[in-house]
Amino acid sequence: MANAASGMAVHDDCKLKFLELKAKRTYRFIVFKIEEKQKQVVVEKVGEPTDSYEAFTASLPADECRYAVYDFDFVTDENCQKSRIFFIAWSPDTSKVRSKMIYASSKDRFKRELDGIQVELQATDPSEMDLDVIRSRAN
Repeated sequence: MANAASGMAVHDDCKLKFLELKAKRTYRFIVFKIEEKQKQVVVEKVGEPTDSYEAFTASLPADECRYAVYDFDFVTDENCQKSRIFFIAWSPDTSKVRSKMIYASSKDRFKRELDGIQVELQATDPSEMDLDVIRSRAN
């Protein structure tokens, strides 16, 4: 099921890992990578439930695009424990133009495969997805 615009398929593992994150909370985050040669999106890294947000951001390459999903736990002003699943399109300014284009053209279709995303974030540098941004978007 390749996307006509970019020709990228979504590896089944992407959907399986996302379901585990969403339903069982097996992971804190998942980093996805487009394998151009195989023309598909694959799972590059998963984070343990105990991993910090810093561990997540450190797992994103400084000069390459990635998609990522992060399960953010927080406490509301009413003192309720909640969680939001963030989809982050990481596209640093220093990454290759071709890579940015492939990730941009594949994003919507890939995101549709992951049913249950609550907040989407586009980030070109770490400040655009720091913890304050995540907190403010979660509410």
